[in-house]
Amino acid sequence: MKTLMVTGGAGFIGSNYVRFALEHHPGYRVVAYDKLTYAGNLDNLIDVADRFADRYLFVRGDICDAANVMRTLREHQVDTIVNFAAETHVDRSLMEPGHFIQTDVYGTYVLLEAAKTLGLERYHQVSTDEVYGQVLEGSSKETDPLETRSPYSASKAGGDLMVHAYFTSFGVPATITRGSNNIGPHQYPEKAVPLFITNAIDDQPIPLYGDGLQQRDYQYVVDHCEGIDIVLHRGTPGEVYNLGTGVEATNIAMARLICDLLGKPHTLIRKVPDRPGHDRRYSLDVSKIGALGWESRHTFEQALEKTVAWYVENEWWWRKLKSGEYLEYYTKQYGERLEKSEAL
Repeated sequence: MKTLMVTGGAGFIGSNYVRFALEHHPGYRVVAYDKLTYAGNLDNLIDVADRFADRYLFVRGDICDAANVMRTLREHQVDTIVNFAAETHVDRSLMEPGHFIQTDVYGTYVLLEAAKTLGLERYHQVSTDEVYGQVLEGSSKETDPLETRSPYSASKAGGDLMVHAYFTSFGVPATITRGSNNIGPHQYPEKAVPLFITNAIDDQPIPLYGDGLQQRDYQYVVDHCEGIDIVLHRGTPGEVYNLGTGVEATNIAMARLICDLLGKPHTLIRKVPDRPGHDRRYSLDVSKIGALGWESRHTFEQALEKTVAWYVENEWWWRKLKSGEYLEYYTKQYGERLEKSEAL
């Protein structure tokens, strides 16, 4: 591998992976390819552009635009695609399912067609633990059936199945990782952890769905990027690998710890009506990736502490995002819910 195209490279996980790849592979060039929707942000890559000007390039483009994808791959002699590009927010998928199908399924098809046509060295698909659906007992293994429960998870599962089909039918050398919930720098503040942190900083209510006992495996984004990189280089084509800490925490515990780290009262936490089909628990069996020598470096508490510190120190980044489109979405999603909210 010499030149990677990282799709969704200006997004949360994608920008962290662009940085990771350039820092850990001094012989690589990286093309960050991103449509720059509301969640794609060139501020996420300012330091990358300064530090790696000779090995980094940004191209604005949509993964659904086959002509532009092919042009970019050929022009920059790309040999590897790492696909982070996706519509990712469950709440938004309940409002606008069609956008998720277009990007997460059709966009994946466009990239796979390009990889097949050009005979790329490797294709890697970044997926999610949500494709397994809620797991009330035990932990999901890579061979478990996909039991999607939201338009978001269904669209990601569709992309995963397309990757498997292109590996089986056309021999595209593809791997898939399914990661648990990521937290860390540059996560758009509509997601639960940055939403709770930034609201708490401003002494605003923290809207917690239902009883808050939903369980999630929160992993630090840089750990996730390291796991993706290991699978890209050492994983077996055609295989799926789960990436997570293997330990779950409740959402209410996460909200309380955020308040404690910021010195804020737990009374900011407000119970709001739950969203439809809210999965109660995700849990990943991570033994398979362990055989490749990877495990998460941060505990939940360490990851959350680092994340809170980053948002405290980088108000310049997130404060300007919490207006305009974001404020319209926030009001639509939480306005009536907060009116009906209850104290813990």
